[in-house]
Amino acid sequence: MSSPFDTAHKSHPETILALTGVTSGLVMQLNVALVGGAIMASPVWIYQLWRFIAPGLHRNEKRIAATFTIFAVPMFLLGCWLGYAVLPHTLEALFAFTPADVTNVTNVENYISFSLHLTLFFGLGFLIPVVLLALNAFGILSGLTMFRSWRWLVLGSFFFGAIATPNGDPLGMSLIALPIALLNFMVAGIAVLRDRQRARQVS
Repeated sequence: MSSPFDTAHKSHPETILALTGVTSGLVMQLNVALVGGAIMASPVWIYQLWRFIAPGLHRNEKRIAATFTIFAVPMFLLGCWLGYAVLPHTLEALFAFTPADVTNVTNVENYISFSLHLTLFFGLGFLIPVVLLALNAFGILSGLTMFRSWRWLVLGSFFFGAIATPNGDPLGMSLIALPIALLNFMVAGIAVLRDRQRARQVS
């Protein structure tokens, strides 16, 4: 199975992936193991987060929190998968800026750091809509409030994308921010429908 860099290298053969330090290989292996372990252990630490807040909730609130905890795990894994899926296309777009007759020697540590950031923060970003839905289910945040704060939703999505992109390039930031912003607006629409349904039940 080819790596994302191999896929991008086929379109841009002038790129070279190289280790530039004595400890670079060890650091690379440790970083991959650390992030890989965090992703595989996501059911455990997401469940532990729910266990941390559960004692302060009422019985019906515990049921809501448990439901959203169950959805949080597949959403996080979906985000990680999507981040890894767009990685080859991101690398191709970035390598396209390499001038002609110039060899792009990419440091392995930078490449791994960029790849892990993109994958992990995609997963964390996909947890934001779950949190927004949970706040709406608890009655803390209404759907109309989300839509009225659409500027903050967009700004927050791009701010998150800027944090998630270690080298701060606009393309990588947008690749993370745009899907998260779209998901947030979808959540706002679902929250509006839920608010209307609750209003009809009360009346």
